[in-house]
Amino acid sequence: MIATRRRLPLRLTALVLVGVLTLTGCSFEAKIAGNPPSAAAQAPMPPNVKFGVDRDTPSTSTDCNTTAGLRPTAMPTPGRMPAKSTMERIAQRGRLIVGTDLGSNPLSFRDPISGDVKGFDIDVAHWIAGAIFGDENLIEYRMLSNDSRLKALEERTVDVVVKTMSITCERLKVVDFSVPYYAASQQILAYRNSGITQAADLAGKTVCATRASTSIARAQKVVPSAKYVTTASWADCLVMMQQGQVEAITSDDTILAGIASQDPWVHVVGDSLGTENYGVGVPKGEDDFVRFINGVLAAREADGSWQRSYNEWLSLLGPGSPPPTTYRD
Repeated sequence: MIATRRRLPLRLTALVLVGVLTLTGCSFEAKIAGNPPSAAAQAPMPPNVKFGVDRDTPSTSTDCNTTAGLRPTAMPTPGRMPAKSTMERIAQRGRLIVGTDLGSNPLSFRDPISGDVKGFDIDVAHWIAGAIFGDENLIEYRMLSNDSRLKALEERTVDVVVKTMSITCERLKVVDFSVPYYAASQQILAYRNSGITQAADLAGKTVCATRASTSIARAQKVVPSAKYVTTASWADCLVMMQQGQVEAITSDDTILAGIASQDPWVHVVGDSLGTENYGVGVPKGEDDFVRFINGVLAAREADGSWQRSYNEWLSLLGPGSPPPTTYRD
């Protein structure tokens, strides 16, 4: 005989289920008693951020002239560099190695549509390559942070640095420079609704700049009561400002213009804090190459290439012209 299980009456089954659910509900409520966990979290920091940077001293050295360079010699025909010259060595390799940055629109960046490397600094690199090879595209780019520019030149892992590199007496002790190819103005970037309209408004505020830039020293002199932060790149400064971790950025007008183009809520404010002369960085002792580059820059100014490049990349800063050229020999 097969055993059969007696069914419970429907009403009794319902009562049992109600009881179970009631007990379960009481038990569940007991487990979550108290306040729910908070979802708030601190905004992530970019890597290698340094708060409370050491107080710097702007250069007061007068034992050098940062605007005068070596006079160019007669320019050789592209593709036929003088024997045993720095240019011949580069030509034999088949490419110019350029230290730069691909995150500094409109100076040096990779076009997201074409994939090409473009910008004002990149045009300068193209001019040098064209004068050596007869082909402006024979370039190998190596990405450098601000604080790796001098090391790259000292170790000769690059032929030139074309990366918003200001000519200073301190840097001239370890590397050489071309004559200035652009005179930048140091300024301030802030949110449009921040109330910051001039340098004096930075008092007590947190200000960002990149390491190994000349911006920090001058800003500290102008507004010593501000709190300063340094990062590896200008993009990191922008991220920190968007996250409310800093209230302003100080740098050259060229760099700030590129940052402002990425965020419509920020703008450049106030008067210039000073002038920075950009030069092409060259390893120490390569005077023949410095003279050659100075000849390239003079030729590109004379044929209108400099002005066309400025109009394409930097016209958002207003009318511009090449910096005056002087030679020390």
